[in-house]
Amino acid sequence: MKLLYIVPNIKNAGGVARVLSIKANYFIEHFGYEVHILSQNEDENSPFYDFNSKIFFHNMILEGNVFHFLNSYKKQLNQKITAIKPDVILVADNGLKAFILPLIVKTKIPIVLEIHSSKFIEEQSIKTNIFSKLKYRFKDFGAKKYTIVVALSRENLKHWHINNAVIIPNPSWIKTENFAALKNKRVIAVARNSYEKGLDRLLLIWKKVSQKFPDWTLDIYTDEVDSLNNIVIDLGLTSTMNIFSFVKNIKEKYLESSILVMTSRFEAFPMVLIEAMSLGLPSVSYDCPSGPRSIIADNENGFLIPDGNVDLFVEKLSVLMENEELRMKFGAASKEKMKEYQLDLVMKQWKTLLENF
Repeated sequence: MKLLYIVPNIKNAGGVARVLSIKANYFIEHFGYEVHILSQNEDENSPFYDFNSKIFFHNMILEGNVFHFLNSYKKQLNQKITAIKPDVILVADNGLKAFILPLIVKTKIPIVLEIHSSKFIEEQSIKTNIFSKLKYRFKDFGAKKYTIVVALSRENLKHWHINNAVIIPNPSWIKTENFAALKNKRVIAVARNSYEKGLDRLLLIWKKVSQKFPDWTLDIYTDEVDSLNNIVIDLGLTSTMNIFSFVKNIKEKYLESSILVMTSRFEAFPMVLIEAMSLGLPSVSYDCPSGPRSIIADNENGFLIPDGNVDLFVEKLSVLMENEELRMKFGAASKEKMKEYQLDLVMKQWKTLLENF
């Protein structure tokens, strides 16, 4: 079977690139599929994550005003599809152009949309919701044009008004006999420095927490170290915070930590939670639309905080920081929860889906 993935970017350190590297490698190594990945405006540098050498990478150059961009997008998409001749096309794009794609692609090949973000994702704060409502309706309209839509959880799917959908979660890629000891006074966050990921909200929380626990450290792994460091300096948090660039050996950083925190404004099924919980970390996360609630069972393997409730976030994070026994209890429950997302189990679902078109 020949697969074509269409994505905005594949060479960055984001969660979508991570999960596609895992799945694409598995398709080749276990099922013998041929995998092509088509991305946009990417240079010749190597991908951040490890991809099987048999994967074929393709690139589209898209530029100009919106009309020139979309015309070029349509032309190059159809050219690539005609040249590659895939059996199935899979689209992993959070942008609006993903919902235009089934309207401009001329093919009878099955097209699958993978929803890797909340339907309500915004790149910045929106002052009026009129445009947002129209955008959400357009997303539903576009999603219905796909052969099938793959949502990552029931919670995520609830927000979509579509009937052509199935649920297949992201897999846990971590295989290890080692788990976090949960004794280090270290909290970890892993996220892009974007409006969606809400690191600005985390800094305000940590400013309050660090006053109570000056011997604890927050380590943030992100993509914009300098700009975030400037804010940390302005807030006077340099003694209790470290800002690092994304690293490939993130597993080791989880193992050195005792709590994962997430303050995203929007999520679908965050790989960060899957990774950390697989290694036995308890988590504290805002209950944003709509991913964390699919993974965190409140007061069982972590704390789920009403979105934007800073004081309660500070309170619950403080409880975990001062109670090692509770961290151990939540950590054990986290490991147990992750059995649902074992790589082999998830990929069998994908095989069934793809081979039954």
